[in-house]
Amino acid sequence: MYETTEMRTVLANLLAEEMRKNPDVVIVDADLARAHNTLPMKQEFPDRALDVGIAECNMASVAAGLASYGFKPFIYSFAPFASRRICDQIAISIVYAEQNVKIVGSDPCLAAEMNGATHMAVEDVGVLRSLPGMVIFEPVDGDQLAAAFPAIMAYEGPMFIRLFRKVPPATIFADPDYKFDLFKADMLKEGADVSLFATGIEVKEALEAAELLAAEGISAEVINVHTIKPVDKETVLASVKKTGCAVSCENHNIIGGLGSAISEVLISEYPVPMEFIGMRDHFSEVGKAPYLQKLYKMDAASIAEAAKAVIQKKNK
Repeated sequence: MYETTEMRTVLANLLAEEMRKNPDVVIVDADLARAHNTLPMKQEFPDRALDVGIAECNMASVAAGLASYGFKPFIYSFAPFASRRICDQIAISIVYAEQNVKIVGSDPCLAAEMNGATHMAVEDVGVLRSLPGMVIFEPVDGDQLAAAFPAIMAYEGPMFIRLFRKVPPATIFADPDYKFDLFKADMLKEGADVSLFATGIEVKEALEAAELLAAEGISAEVINVHTIKPVDKETVLASVKKTGCAVSCENHNIIGGLGSAISEVLISEYPVPMEFIGMRDHFSEVGKAPYLQKLYKMDAASIAEAAKAVIQKKNK
């Protein structure tokens, strides 16, 4: 349904529709309304589409104040500006105060592409996952985002939505019968030899890696972990108890993100060999995402190699 639609447009349309129905919904931008396709809301909702200028910390504080009066604010900026730049305001004014604020961070890590390393949030999940009570959600495509939106609106509390801004690299959730559960990971492909846990743009790569492995007689299970915090322990454990090893695949530093969340579950409840796909504790070059994924070994071929390596560890 949304295979050729930019995800920023999907979210903007969902927000506008919700704002027409619910006068409590407010969007607060920080001089990026044009970049996120929320600029038309200023004409339709002049009192509820706010722009604080290049002042992201103020954006978070305004949203916290609005939430304290019963409004349902969304704040929206590029991922580094919606996480590390405003971390203190998120921690104190939003999370500690238990305010119902939805934080949208767009184009995380390699998705920032030509905007450069300063705009590439390699640490946004790690920064915000450590805050008590924060929910972190990363949709794969526009269809999953649309399916998730009612749950996003229904959830009372702080949430970070990690959003690929442009047309996603693949459409995976176009099935009209897909049922979204905010706190349940998606089983995309069952397998017996290795568990591939992926999120965001790495889900496409994990599915392609499973095809490469299948050609070699290796059965890979692929699971989309769309909610990184709280991670779906039940699905993680059920999978590794079947396969005996795991690979995490994320568009983020391997420290503090999905890989850390998965390994924390495994080390405490069911230790198995594990490999990590992601940025290996460094910043990125400037470039297009497909090129950078190959450069930093975050592509399908690299995931397949990691899967074979972790199977060897398991067999030893």
